[in-house]
Amino acid sequence: MNQGVDPSSPSPVCKVYFLIPGDPDRRTGGTIYDRRIMAGLTVLGWTVVLQRLDASFPAPTPAALAEAYSVLAALPDQSLAVIDGLALGAMPEVAAAHRDRLRLIGLVHHPLALETGLDEAQRQRFYASEYAALRQVHQIIVTSPSTARALADYDVPPERCAVALPGVDPVPLATGSGGHELTWLCAASLTPRKGHAVLLRALARLKDRAWRLRCAGSDAHDPITAAGLRTLADELDLSGRVAWLGELENEALNAAYQQASGFVLPSFHEGYGMVLAEALARGLPIISTTAGAIPDTVPAEAGLLVPPGDEMALAEALARFMDEPKLREHLAAGARAARETLPDWPAASARFARALEAVLAQ
Repeated sequence: MNQGVDPSSPSPVCKVYFLIPGDPDRRTGGTIYDRRIMAGLTVLGWTVVLQRLDASFPAPTPAALAEAYSVLAALPDQSLAVIDGLALGAMPEVAAAHRDRLRLIGLVHHPLALETGLDEAQRQRFYASEYAALRQVHQIIVTSPSTARALADYDVPPERCAVALPGVDPVPLATGSGGHELTWLCAASLTPRKGHAVLLRALARLKDRAWRLRCAGSDAHDPITAAGLRTLADELDLSGRVAWLGELENEALNAAYQQASGFVLPSFHEGYGMVLAEALARGLPIISTTAGAIPDTVPAEAGLLVPPGDEMALAEALARFMDEPKLREHLAAGARAARETLPDWPAASARFARALEAVLAQ
């Protein structure tokens, strides 16, 4: 994969530039998707050029916006440029300045205004900015049908959205914890949108059951939230049962999946929920919410879904799973069936490539 832009180089038909804010090696669903798609396009014969934007997006500094303008200005005429939605939604004026010269594509994982923890003024600012930005691109690629539906609130018609679902890698079925305790795995960065606080309060109602919770995810994205979650676990007298694993590399994360009895993700919104697909790929039954794309990702036979933020409903679902062995067996069988329907990364990259080719054909 190439990095940086050489404005003097020719622009072959199968060349695409990816503009991604921050560190592209971060272990978030969005950046993992971006990396895998770029790698897959390279295998398919595309020349992929990665251009990093400033990490301040989606709340860019003036310098970050100026840099983004310069990056686009350096691209040859008619270049294909895929702008990750974390940046695109915050730079409508920059995109507008280049829309007639370049073929701009917005890659939207989920709308910025749906992030948890925003006040109403912030939500409105993000909405207005992203609404304007989406009008400056020639094509929108989304990672789920749910995100395409969400963009209807931005007056984006379905035909402007190409869906390219994330893929999964072939992995063995999880073996479980092997003890009398049920081991829950939650793999998600420690941010408000992921709902860890709701999960802790729900589990605090179930202290009479034998369970442990392992939380794998970075605390660097929102250190205040991460510290607050540890304090909450102490206040609820759960510290002895909850393990904060931090951000895990692939081998350690795979081991955490393998040792889990079930997967739990109490998110307030997901544009797809790649970790849910990863859990299904391992045959793990799921407890999650009805937010965003989760009902599309998790079949009813493979998981119990509750309203986001509903602590009591989440506690009831967790209790049913722990108390009813036949339910666990049923959901595990559903997860094993669902794993056979999950797309792989080559298929995801091929679908992404078709969306790019459609823009070239316009």
